[in-house]
Amino acid sequence: VEDNEINCEIVEFMLKEAGAEVVTANDGKAAVDTFMESDIGTFDCVLMDLMMPIMSGYEATRVIRSLDRPDAKSIPIIALSANAFDEDVAMAKDAGMNEHLAKPVDMRKMFKVMSRLKC
Repeated sequence: VEDNEINCEIVEFMLKEAGAEVVTANDGKAAVDTFMESDIGTFDCVLMDLMMPIMSGYEATRVIRSLDRPDAKSIPIIALSANAFDEDVAMAKDAGMNEHLAKPVDMRKMFKVMSRLKC
């Protein structure tokens, strides 16, 4: 979930090169809508920008976590954000995110986190 088209394309390319199937959304509301419209268990992981128009990553995460479906509580949500101060990390965790990775994204670190979270 990324509002910057170039950032989205870079991460999408790297994920596809690693063999992942990727679905993108350009804001938090689109991410929530996509998740709600999907079958339970469709997604293994959500990579979420924090600062986006329409609905922030914080708000989108809170909405996803509040949904009445089992995968909403358990799906790993990883923040990918240039906002990487301690308070940003804490706010991401408070919103229900499992991890926070700083941009520019270190792809090896991201894959390591995804592996640890079983994405």
